[in-house]
Amino acid sequence: MSDLPWRRTRREVQVAGMPARPSVAELIERFEKRQGLVGIVGLGYVGLPLAATFAESGVSVVGFDIDQSKVEELRAGRSYIRHIDSGRLARVVADSLPRRAEGKFHPTSDFSLLRECDAILICVPTPLSPNRDPDLSYVERTAETIAEYLRPGQLVVLESTTYPGTTDEVVKEILERSGLRVGIDVHLAFSPEREDPNNPNFTTRTIPKLVGGVTEACGRVAAALYGAVLEKVVPVSSARVAEAAKLLENIYRCVNIALVNELKVLFDRMGIDIWEVIDAAATKPFGFTPFYPGPGLGGHCIPIDPFYLSWKAREYELTTRFIELAGEINHAMPAYVIGKLADALNERQKSLKGARVLVLGVAYKKDLDDTRESPALRLMDLLLRKGAQVRYHDPYVPYLKRSRNYDFNMVSVPLTRDELERADAVVVATDHSVFDYEFIVSASQLVIDTRNATRNVRHGREKIVRA
Repeated sequence: MSDLPWRRTRREVQVAGMPARPSVAELIERFEKRQGLVGIVGLGYVGLPLAATFAESGVSVVGFDIDQSKVEELRAGRSYIRHIDSGRLARVVADSLPRRAEGKFHPTSDFSLLRECDAILICVPTPLSPNRDPDLSYVERTAETIAEYLRPGQLVVLESTTYPGTTDEVVKEILERSGLRVGIDVHLAFSPEREDPNNPNFTTRTIPKLVGGVTEACGRVAAALYGAVLEKVVPVSSARVAEAAKLLENIYRCVNIALVNELKVLFDRMGIDIWEVIDAAATKPFGFTPFYPGPGLGGHCIPIDPFYLSWKAREYELTTRFIELAGEINHAMPAYVIGKLADALNERQKSLKGARVLVLGVAYKKDLDDTRESPALRLMDLLLRKGAQVRYHDPYVPYLKRSRNYDFNMVSVPLTRDELERADAVVVATDHSVFDYEFIVSASQLVIDTRNATRNVRHGREKIVRA
């Protein structure tokens, strides 16, 4: 036991004049006074805004990422995420490890600095395997790294969305390999991310934060950390409740989107405009929340997270039929769009094979640069498989990098009249606000609109096909 890293760290902490293992009350007081040093592992769409929010509130942050190029960008005060302003980062970035309560953000790939942190927040991906099983490899590797540097008194919080029991069953077991006991020597909690990128009405600071601890004391410590910088913290009785609540939020959206996607197909055959139907139903002031159809689901949460619960349910000999059916419907939407495109080309005596198709927008959501699980990528893949010649334009995604599922090796083409005129069909996959839809329709031979983006176009409506 004398070789354990926390033993060495314990001596270092004592030299610094701090207790080897602060009491729960002492740790809560430290966080409430914003005197703790916070480490955030994973500086992506969740971790980076969280780091900025803590630093802006006067809490010092160490941001960890294995991608050294990202670290260098951040140290230079440059953001690689469109909706996170570079000026915002430049105001808080520090070249070296900041002092506690200094309100600075130090990006690094040196994970040995984890031992310096009072709280460590895990913000890493939780994708699905090719068989749609949970892939916890990022969480497990991160927990193993934290365990290597873990010391008494630290708080560890998992923010990555996952199935109920992950914090208790997976992260806890890995951390305790260090010889430290969760709930006694160190604290562990789950607090799901609730980011809605580019939503002007909600920020990391204003979105209510769920917090559930592995023990009651763990929950109180975590609530104190977040409560010092966020407007509202919502404590729940356990990490499992917090994990389940996050999944419910995403499953709710997944199922309702699947419903309107299915109705889109039905109403299209009946000659009814699904978007007009939704707008009409939304005039009811109670009992109805509008959801809108599209070419499929995108983003890191809704297309993935429901299947985490489906997988876990099998352990309890249950089949989550709503979740499975919703997933089937949403997954089929790109193929539905391709079918509508093929039919429209056929009416113009053209074949999908060999057709020149221009895809507008490859981000999963309007006005973002995030392509994770974007249905536009699935559309492009299907088009290429069917022999179409595919190009794309997205002002926020200048080139398509290799991802887990696709390797297009494409760059965004300029959105010119010549480019539009040469295309046999233009597919609106993402309805970016900067697109001039009057111009797009006027210059195009055929427009396949998956987002109702052309609803206000006055001229050339005969060219538009809703899909």
